[in-house]
Amino acid sequence: MTTQQLPEPAGLRARRFRPAEQGVVLLLGAAATISVLITVGIVFTLIEEGSGFWGSVSLVDFFTGTEWFPVDRVYGVLPLLSASVLIAVLAALVAVPIGIGSAIYLSEYADERTRRVVKPILELLAGMPTIVLGFFALESVTPALQGAGIIPSDQLFNALAAGIVVGLLIVPLIASLSEDAFRAVPAAMREGAYGLGATKRVVATRIVFPAALSGVMASIVLALSRAIGETMAVTLAAGTQPNFTADPTEPVQTITAVIVAVSKGEATRGSELYQSIFAIGLVLFVVTMLINIAATALVRRFRTVYH
Repeated sequence: MTTQQLPEPAGLRARRFRPAEQGVVLLLGAAATISVLITVGIVFTLIEEGSGFWGSVSLVDFFTGTEWFPVDRVYGVLPLLSASVLIAVLAALVAVPIGIGSAIYLSEYADERTRRVVKPILELLAGMPTIVLGFFALESVTPALQGAGIIPSDQLFNALAAGIVVGLLIVPLIASLSEDAFRAVPAAMREGAYGLGATKRVVATRIVFPAALSGVMASIVLALSRAIGETMAVTLAAGTQPNFTADPTEPVQTITAVIVAVSKGEATRGSELYQSIFAIGLVLFVVTMLINIAATALVRRFRTVYH
């Protein structure tokens, strides 16, 4: 027995072949394609410009070396990578509780008038020039740490001050994205909890927070990606001394700080030192990509869909 296929509605055929809509589809497709090509171009540039470096330096020594002294042709990326990760972790320790606490307050406790005032002020911090935060670390954070006896009085640069100011920098990112995730939780879940006699604190911590966990995790991981790639604030606050250490009171130099130092004229184009910044730039790109992959996996793991 044959099945007769119903004719397609005339309106649908007309919409499918409408030139204006086809133009919009082509424009959006071109935008997506350009984004992919730009990413491919960046990776290609890093690999091509750094190819001479990979040919003259041992990969084993590069990835396992604990010293970075280009003058002696010693290129160990671990001090730079560990400094970048250390500052990102310190920034997360500062930003996660402040950001999530701010998001819970704005979403669950603040009235609409307070939210309209506080949220723009909080997001203003995200637009603060990072070099200003670097000077803030030098002139305010580090002296405060010295006064508390955490940092020696004769030491100016340290990873802790850099981690604090980078944490302040990424607070708005965590707060804004987390608040959006909290406000996306259906009101029926809150009302059901209140109907059972739950307090506002219980609703915020036991109902809303678990329901919005995927959005919160995404905001944290994206903020870490932002922190690990921070440049000027870290360069000013943490110093320019490659140091393979987990002590936050010590001066360190991150990958981005090395790139800045070399790019502003410390090496001639085509030299081994100049090529090295593309090699460590590729390492930073891979680390950021792994963080984004982890973010995607976490979001899928904890994702909650409401209908």
